[in-house]
Amino acid sequence: MAISMESSSKSRKETVLIKYAIFSRLLVLFLTILWRSLLQPYDTSASLNPPCLYHKEDSPPFLVANAASRSLENSVVWDSVYFLRITECGYEYEQTYAFLPLLPFFISLLSRTVFAPLVPLIGLRAVMVLSGFTVSNLAFIFAAIYLFRVSVVILKDTEASFRASIMFCFNPASIFYSSIYSESLYALFSIGGVYHLLSGTSNVAVLWFALSGCARSNGVLNAGYICFQTMHRAYEALYQKRRAYLAMQVLVAGFLRCVCICLPFVAFQAYGYYNLCHGRTLDEMRPWCKGRIPLLYNFIQSHYWGVGFLKYFQFKQLPNFLLASPILSLAVCSIMSYLKSRPELFISLGFQATEKEKRSVAGLYSLKDAVKPNVKTSTNEGNRDIRHRKPSSKKDVTMTKVAAESNSPENSGYFSADVFPFIVHLGLMATTAFFIMHVQVATRFLSASPPLYWFASSLIASPEHSKWGYLIWSYCAAYILLGTLLFSNFYPFT
Repeated sequence: MAISMESSSKSRKETVLIKYAIFSRLLVLFLTILWRSLLQPYDTSASLNPPCLYHKEDSPPFLVANAASRSLENSVVWDSVYFLRITECGYEYEQTYAFLPLLPFFISLLSRTVFAPLVPLIGLRAVMVLSGFTVSNLAFIFAAIYLFRVSVVILKDTEASFRASIMFCFNPASIFYSSIYSESLYALFSIGGVYHLLSGTSNVAVLWFALSGCARSNGVLNAGYICFQTMHRAYEALYQKRRAYLAMQVLVAGFLRCVCICLPFVAFQAYGYYNLCHGRTLDEMRPWCKGRIPLLYNFIQSHYWGVGFLKYFQFKQLPNFLLASPILSLAVCSIMSYLKSRPELFISLGFQATEKEKRSVAGLYSLKDAVKPNVKTSTNEGNRDIRHRKPSSKKDVTMTKVAAESNSPENSGYFSADVFPFIVHLGLMATTAFFIMHVQVATRFLSASPPLYWFASSLIASPEHSKWGYLIWSYCAAYILLGTLLFSNFYPFT
């Protein structure tokens, strides 16, 4: 009965969450249209579309000039220009290889299938724009659903999970999740991959993580979840079960899974090398082609955008550091709070997690594939059935004990051991954003990290930290307004 009530509660919350996710996308769309109608864009050249460098015989140009097509094409700003150009013409220039192919693939797929009948009415490029917006917004809605499901498993609290997911729906980088950017696809496949990993379907998780690496380069960091799982499973097999052969199997399987996650990104680098370096003389080759490890992506980021360790630490970039300071502060606070509460997990890389914590999410810590999480829907609801039902057998006593342990403060919420690998992942991402990347990109770079929303959710629920909850919501609202205003009119914003 209790399990049925919990399942029903989660289903209702998920339905409400979908409505919030749709509403948030409509809100961003409304604000974008409003600001575009009130202000003159800083740069109006994005609507220009010169012929492809290499003409494609199978892609005849459908040129239609009407109000709908002009409105759609004028909405293309910043990196969206690159994604659409790649969709239409392929990878023509060296710098376009900084944009991975998953989003252009989905745009092309929808343009040639679902929205193909609209091509004679509004033109091919406008149809591609419509397809891009559709892909990003749909992917965002599904990402929000998967975040809720992951949160339920990790936090074991439906209300906290719901709050965290609502915050994701109105996150400060919302404009990018409704634009022709790869953030939505990355969030979907990263968070979805985590869900499948926690559910015990590791091979499916590997596929999703690999797809996240086809959307954004930092998708390869999702291999860290597999490394964490492999490390703990190998330890259990070797030192607890005393089975060396099983430990070797675990290590080999983990290594192959990590290779599969990284393979799409590596293959894309090889594709770039073949197109830009193969068959050329040494004098014709670009500098990166001659490298011992010819990494095209690193060269593009450094050569065209000045990305590199401490390269952005200049006085003139101070406004961008200020722009990124809220998200970085939230990330640092979430990490430091967890470190202060669970220092033993950082020292031991999670090995000092208690046995009951390891049982709670077997997909990460244990050789068992998965367990059903015992989720509480409110402060007392999770223990209500345990408190009033008399155990009828020894099995019931055991199940009652395990359920009570899984709802203990130590074993649930933001400070549980289950959150630890996500904290490590967030720390690595935040460090990269601050020291290596253009720091203002941190707002959208970190926006798909679940610990940010889990930590914010815990602050909002705490009466003694309620003012921080209001501050976080104000930050999200301000950046949604600022983002739709600046980004949609081709002004710099993260």
